[in-house]
Amino acid sequence: LEKARRLLGEDVDVVAADVTQMATLQPAFFRGVTAVVNACAVTVGPKEGDTADRQKYYQGIKFYDPQIIGNTPEAVECTGVANLLARLRPQLATAAGCHTIFSLTDSGEPVGALWGALDDVVMGGVSESALQYDKMAGEGGLPAALFRGVVSTANSGGFVSVRTKNLAPALDLSAHEGLEVRVRGDGQRYKLIVRTTAAWDALGYTASFDTLAGAWHTVRLPFSSFAPVFRARTVPGAPPLDTSNVASLQLMLSKFEYDGRLNPSFTPGPFTLPLTSIAAYPLDPLPLPRIVHVGSAGVTRPKRPGLDLSRQPPAVRMNDELGGILTWKLRGEDLVRGSGLPFTVVRPCALTEEPVGAPLLFDQGDNITGKIGRAEVARICVAALSSPAAANKTFEVKSTVPFSEPFTVDPNDPPMPCDTEPFFAALQPGITGKELLEEDAAV
Repeated sequence: LEKARRLLGEDVDVVAADVTQMATLQPAFFRGVTAVVNACAVTVGPKEGDTADRQKYYQGIKFYDPQIIGNTPEAVECTGVANLLARLRPQLATAAGCHTIFSLTDSGEPVGALWGALDDVVMGGVSESALQYDKMAGEGGLPAALFRGVVSTANSGGFVSVRTKNLAPALDLSAHEGLEVRVRGDGQRYKLIVRTTAAWDALGYTASFDTLAGAWHTVRLPFSSFAPVFRARTVPGAPPLDTSNVASLQLMLSKFEYDGRLNPSFTPGPFTLPLTSIAAYPLDPLPLPRIVHVGSAGVTRPKRPGLDLSRQPPAVRMNDELGGILTWKLRGEDLVRGSGLPFTVVRPCALTEEPVGAPLLFDQGDNITGKIGRAEVARICVAALSSPAAANKTFEVKSTVPFSEPFTVDPNDPPMPCDTEPFFAALQPGITGKELLEEDAAV
């Protein structure tokens, strides 16, 4: 803590918490936070020990036999990231302009819309469902709502649903682009239905969505994807969805899609869909990153086919010996990319204590090796927070100064730091280096 205070100065609040322990991530720490830089990482050090100021560590890993000290890579790089995201997501979603319609408190109490079951018993079926609350079923052991029950096709039935009470007043979501649902999928296809009238048996605007089995993810449904439907039949000529007057929501699992078509992933029997929030996301074509995550170059390389490990950094060669450090770092990155928040993932090459000002190379696809100063990485992270061009992109970065040459500056005439904006603008979303792994798996 004292080192953090020296580095950050007196104007920054410093608190102590452990990302591997959700109980230490107190909500009060994050109140009012609008963006986050996450640079948490496991500690790597010499097996034979080090000096108090870590002189051996700063010489570089090639000069000592390394080991993980303290928490495991899985605990810090994956579970820790999941815990941090679970705690931050509601706060950062609000900062990004989302309007939360339904969520839960830390104690498991529902906030917002109230729900009740509406199943096929209304037409003679025998299915049943409910929205229940579990204090430990969410991400990081936080609460979740469970849409669960048993769906049966007996007696010509085949659907279950939960529906909100009429919202009073109705919601004006006209400044938003669509709805997003945070779920832990079961592989089935569900429906979200929006009604714009308080009438019980009325036209509903419906969008279907698929879920990923066993994974937490954010499903985004643009309002333009909601079709006018009445009793599983589309209604040609119906007026478009009036997003300024959202009166109720309904979540459904059904054997049927629309107009007699069947749900291709429907499975009768017991089901459970955990969810933690439903929100309207904003009309914002240029979002600012809300979480900048510091990963590492090399995270996709340990299992990459045809790679000459002798030419790779020590962490790649020693990934298994170091508890799968890069494998778990990649898992943590995936959690950030799947969080539903605008993000930037920065993958620095080997970190040094060299000053700011070296010429830089930005790249994508996880192929480069080299070095970069910690202060330079910090500067890049801060720049990303205010750059829409950096949003939803993953990249590697290094100094172009060779590893064998130290980079120094004249303190009386330091170089100007490079402008990161052209680099951010040239990056492409969706490139992570995992493409090579997926191509190999497909073959």
